[in-house]
Amino acid sequence: MNMPRALAVADMDPDIWCTIGVHPHHAGDDPHISPTMLADLAAHPKVIGIGETGLDYHYGYSSRDDQLANLRSHAEAARQTGLPLVLHTREADDDMMHFLEEENAGEDFAFILHSYTSGEALAKMAVERGGYFSVNGIASFRNAGSVRGVIADIMPMDRILLETDCPYLAPVPKRGRRNEPAYLPYIADCLAAIKGITPVQVAKQTTENFFALFARAASSNREARG
Repeated sequence: MNMPRALAVADMDPDIWCTIGVHPHHAGDDPHISPTMLADLAAHPKVIGIGETGLDYHYGYSSRDDQLANLRSHAEAARQTGLPLVLHTREADDDMMHFLEEENAGEDFAFILHSYTSGEALAKMAVERGGYFSVNGIASFRNAGSVRGVIADIMPMDRILLETDCPYLAPVPKRGRRNEPAYLPYIADCLAAIKGITPVQVAKQTTENFFALFARAASSNREARG
């Protein structure tokens, strides 16, 4: 977690914000982050969410126990601050579903499953609990039919945001390059094709969804524009 750098970028423009948290890869680092530490950092007006945090069992950079403890600290910080929780899940659907139920996600705090490539069961549970999803360049990959299926059949359009997951996962036709925000229109085009709507509709709806989820951003956006 590099809070000063994140805030420096967020302070560059009224339309840039940041979230704060410890990625599951670093959940075992010392000192372990506490809910109080996260809540104190989140007091800055440019911080609009807690995370990304979550569970990633692919590489095993941190133990499962450390990842779960880290995740629970972030959930408590989300409760204390009223900010939404940004969740990362990789090869950990069952444990994430248990976490969402155990921590009363969707009631005690809002949440988003970012860069969603997990299964149908987790997606359905997240929808039932009022969760949001973000779609990135993976949806445009030729071999990502299952991802597109979940987006098409399970994710409601009023719960979807766009993201890059920069610097990775650049969308077709930019695949293999360093990802960047300028490539978001390609992801919007892909989502429009999946949902059978226009890119303009995608842009409008996903922008509305962003401000619905990240209420602090909506508030500061209104203040900046008088």
